Amino acid sequence: MDHRLLEIIACPVCNGKLWFNKETQELICKADALAFPLRDGIPVLLENEARPLSAQESRP
Repeated sequence: MDHRLLEIIACPVCNGKLWFNKETQELICKADALAFPLRDGIPVLLENEARPLSAQESRP
């Protein structure tokens, strides 16, 4: 994931910062406890495509 892209994209739900999880290849919004997938290296920033984070995953 290009770090420059991470600086300009935002969560589609709250417009907050997204964090890249290398292990799961997902963009994480801690404020909304959502994980957005990457498909072929392209972020899928659709709320209905995101998965909710578990309580353990959403801890700071």
